[in-house]
Amino acid sequence: MNFTEVPYQRPDLDAVMTQLKQGTAAMQAAADGEAAVTVAKQMVALLNDTMSAAMIATIRHTVDTRDAFYTAEDDFWNEAGPQLAAAEANYLKAVLASPYRDSLAAVYPKPYFLKAANQLRLNQPSVIALQQKANALSSEYQALIASAELDFRGETYNLEQIGPFRDDADRATRKEANAAYWGFFAAHEADFDRIYDEMVKTRTAIATTLGFKDYSELSYVMMNRFDYDEAMVATYRHEVQTKVVPLVAKQRAKQAKRLGLDHLAYYDLGVQFASGNAKPEGTPDELVEAARKMYHEMAPEAGEFFDHMVNSHLLELLAKPGKASGGYAEYIPSIRSPFIFANFNGTSDDVDVLTHEAGHAFQTYLAKWIQPGDCVFPTYEAAEIFSMSMEFIAYPWMHQFFGMQTAKYKYAHLQASLEFLPYGILVDHFQHEVYTHPDWTPAERKASWRRLEKLYNPDKDYSENADLDRGIWWMRQGHIFETPFYYVDYTIAQVVAYQFWQRFNVEHDKTAWTDYMAMAKAGGSQTLLELLKTGHLRSPFEPGALDSTLTAIQTQLDAVDDSQL
Repeated sequence: MNFTEVPYQRPDLDAVMTQLKQGTAAMQAAADGEAAVTVAKQMVALLNDTMSAAMIATIRHTVDTRDAFYTAEDDFWNEAGPQLAAAEANYLKAVLASPYRDSLAAVYPKPYFLKAANQLRLNQPSVIALQQKANALSSEYQALIASAELDFRGETYNLEQIGPFRDDADRATRKEANAAYWGFFAAHEADFDRIYDEMVKTRTAIATTLGFKDYSELSYVMMNRFDYDEAMVATYRHEVQTKVVPLVAKQRAKQAKRLGLDHLAYYDLGVQFASGNAKPEGTPDELVEAARKMYHEMAPEAGEFFDHMVNSHLLELLAKPGKASGGYAEYIPSIRSPFIFANFNGTSDDVDVLTHEAGHAFQTYLAKWIQPGDCVFPTYEAAEIFSMSMEFIAYPWMHQFFGMQTAKYKYAHLQASLEFLPYGILVDHFQHEVYTHPDWTPAERKASWRRLEKLYNPDKDYSENADLDRGIWWMRQGHIFETPFYYVDYTIAQVVAYQFWQRFNVEHDKTAWTDYMAMAKAGGSQTLLELLKTGHLRSPFEPGALDSTLTAIQTQLDAVDDSQL
């Protein structure tokens, strides 16, 4: 297969809606379990094909946001998505009401029924227009980000391409590059404020129309948080604030000393060593080949997976003009394959993509037995376990990417994973504040971000940048705009991934790979806590769940003479 040649055809929306209506009636009329299963399989095929078409269009739009055809298709799916969801809701209602649920369990895994119940609460005809507006606003944000053209030392860069200069070993260079980067957000601050203000009001209207107190309350249904609630997250948030923030402060002090500075400015935070951060050695093609070698040595299944990704052109890796920012992995049911999107820019992030996004893709590759296609991935926080754990599982092969800089990479990566926890909690806490205060002005939102930032990231010194000191950092975080409340998931997964880090790299536990594989294959057929049980892992919501791994991480970092890196 060559993914670039996979045909795309916009489905006949009316025909799909009619088939959904017919499937709903057939499910309601099913005379026995066998008949219900027949209908379910037909609906799985219909929805898999429809979802796949939407994914292919979205992928090709993000590859080149200037492509007029796929921009039009993106607009179509922004409108069609909520309509299809509302039509599917009637079918889901019939499934949940079926007296043949036991028979349907042969087609649909347990989480499907849980998600179906949540979808029925959310996908109502009364909010279709509002959902369409929210989709259009997300596309507007994405286009604004992709439009960035930064003038830097006689050349033009987008937000991804300027990344290496922002973390350059030369302090003057990184200060200038960061000024250019954040200058874009400051110059377009009014646009970001307007888009987000409309998003908050639109999402709040969705929540209240559906009978929720606010969009924050709705988010726990939308994100399918089956095994935990907001009170448990608040406790977890407190654990991070009290136990992780002090560890990060300790690491920041060591970082400043390594850089020969009395304190770190905001543009110093991304630079770990005076000699510069570890950079991958080799061209993008050589990095891909190093990854192929790594996965073949890791396990036969991993090697087979990566060969498939390369040979089938399922990797879209290079940063280029007009391309959407960020990175992601998707699973496309119609071709039973994952797809990886990234923006290589010559930094260690390129290698992280080949482990993080490949961790996602590998999980779906192993779980492609699951139907329907939207159950191949587990819920969001569980899905991130596989990507973040793969970053740690890959540690023994990092010399293939970094050579003599491997020790620098591992130290910086482990520190960065520690630093991420408070930031991830900050993003989640900020969104809860915003959506429980939907009438806030843009200025009040920025003030809230800055207040929380001082709580979770007190190491950030913006004294040389008044715009950041006012609280505009969050404008670069696409999740806040495009996938609200999808962020605490990363932190939950990170805490779980630490357990795999410890088992693979400290304890050298021979059962760790078996457990990782078992969880990956189970995928979306299990809930978060069920997957943790499958993998013999501890729940991050248990009191003191962070303690042992945090101690191990700190011991590991303290054992390194970082002055020699």
